[in-house]
Amino acid sequence: MTDLPRSTERKLGLVIDLDTCVGCHACVISCKGWNTVSADNAPLSDFDAYGPDPQGTFLNRVHSYEVTPEEGGAAQVVHFPRSCLHCEDAPCVTVCPTGASFKRAEDGIVLVNEDDCMGCGLCAWACPYGARELDLAAGVMKKCTLCIDRIYNENLPEEDRVPACVRSCPAGARHFGDLGDPDSAVSRLVAERGGMELMPECGTRPVNRYLPPRPRDRAVKGSLENAAEDSARPSGFLGWLDRALEAL
Repeated sequence: MTDLPRSTERKLGLVIDLDTCVGCHACVISCKGWNTVSADNAPLSDFDAYGPDPQGTFLNRVHSYEVTPEEGGAAQVVHFPRSCLHCEDAPCVTVCPTGASFKRAEDGIVLVNEDDCMGCGLCAWACPYGARELDLAAGVMKKCTLCIDRIYNENLPEEDRVPACVRSCPAGARHFGDLGDPDSAVSRLVAERGGMELMPECGTRPVNRYLPPRPRDRAVKGSLENAAEDSARPSGFLGWLDRALEAL
């Protein structure tokens, strides 16, 4: 089994804005694409991808939920991306019988040495977030690597040296950086928006953070009131005249 480092020089991770994510799955597709065609990774398998019961290996998934605020008000849909959280006290590492799972001391990224992995699945059982998947074709466990082959690749333009999911997000809902540095852009974002640690009761101390969705009640109410006012006003020339006189 593998011991965890006592500390890491950096804590690289993701900050995901649940208020901004639109559930488009661009991060899922780009993650699957990069980790399938990249020369540093074995392809992520698919079985009957276009059939009635498709199955495949994904390192990032997006789940959508309808949420009603505890204090009452209108329900809203929240899109929740899920991948490895690169925990400081990662149980997937300490439970691994072959030492295939390990956490890097230089940046805190949790990885799997696929040459040593025997696909026993203990790490998947230990992970409280369901972030590991067994690749049935390769017979080994797969997980998010934070695109380690991108972020340190000096042959790529600087703007591309981020995880593929971050680079492809059209809504700008995903952010990457050092969460161990309180002055980093991601740490400031977490402080400003009250970034949340997922399931803190598990004691795994995940590095990734989620920014909570903002309440929609006030905005919805205002929109409904404006819509009611607009529908009551005359349209066409009379509507123009009504607005012109109102401005005077």
